[in-house]
Amino acid sequence: MRKELWLVIALIAVIAILSACGTKSQEDVTKDLQEKAEELKGYKATAKMTLAVGNEPHSYDIDIWHNKPGDYRVHLKNEKKNQSQMILRNKTGVYVLTPALNKSYKFQSDWPKNSSQAYLYESLVADILADSEAKFKATKEHYVFETKTRYQNKNMLPNQEITFKKGTLEPVSVKVMDANQNPVVTVEFSKMEFNPKFDKNSFDTNNSMTSAQLDVEVIGDNGDSEFSVQYSMADIPGITLVEEKVVNTENGKRALLSYAGEDKSFTIIQEKVDVIPATSMETVNVNGEMVDLGFTIGAMTDKTISWSDNGVEFLLVSNDLTPEEMIMVAKSVQGGVVK
Repeated sequence: MRKELWLVIALIAVIAILSACGTKSQEDVTKDLQEKAEELKGYKATAKMTLAVGNEPHSYDIDIWHNKPGDYRVHLKNEKKNQSQMILRNKTGVYVLTPALNKSYKFQSDWPKNSSQAYLYESLVADILADSEAKFKATKEHYVFETKTRYQNKNMLPNQEITFKKGTLEPVSVKVMDANQNPVVTVEFSKMEFNPKFDKNSFDTNNSMTSAQLDVEVIGDNGDSEFSVQYSMADIPGITLVEEKVVNTENGKRALLSYAGEDKSFTIIQEKVDVIPATSMETVNVNGEMVDLGFTIGAMTDKTISWSDNGVEFLLVSNDLTPEEMIMVAKSVQGGVVK
């Protein structure tokens, strides 16, 4: 009887050792991800990004192309609103293309290296490597990491959950959380192709603009210069809308919204954009740092954030808001009240 008991114990021990051999540790998976990101020549990915901003979620389809060492093409589309924008990096610089306006905005930027990017594979791996306190778990089909983010407004969006497929190490989903662990940005990947072939003009500025315009209607001069005023829904204690002005301009109307509290204030200016004829594309050199607003890319200086959305240009001006508060206000306008 004693001999049989020892045989059972020995068998259990062998099974435990074999099971352990098939389980990868956090260090093993992290090393595999790092090697995968370093060995990749490039990739194409398709994803859906959902922003929990304002009164209802807003979803965008994303096509992501990356060709090492530095070519990127990220195309964001919202068919419901007929919106489209493309972030492009090539040998000549970093551009934000707005196909509906036929405009290209050129930035002096090291994007995407300067911040977390929830839809870029190598950025997700970099976030994991940068966080020495990252949490890890393995499920039947996935590896799941919880890490800190490297966003410009990381106090507002401090943490994220990143899920990869076992075996292929393809990204499955990314959930970026606020300070209360509520998902604010969710990216769900539906397709990932590693090491694809690209045409020589895949990252050309003019070719990319033409490609983007096939997916969205270019805004024309139909004589209607009116627009709906959008309001900030940012939750900054003590600040309220104190004045609203609408003035006539050559393009129609310009709205000026002034918000103020005891020690902080800001103004939001919004106006319809001039549309460049479809036969030519205007490139505008932008002063300021690229800032990701989720639904669009803005330009940020010490006292301003400017962006365009659905044929309207927005300018946020403040002498006393922190950079994080300015980003919060700008993001809240997209999901805010419209009148």
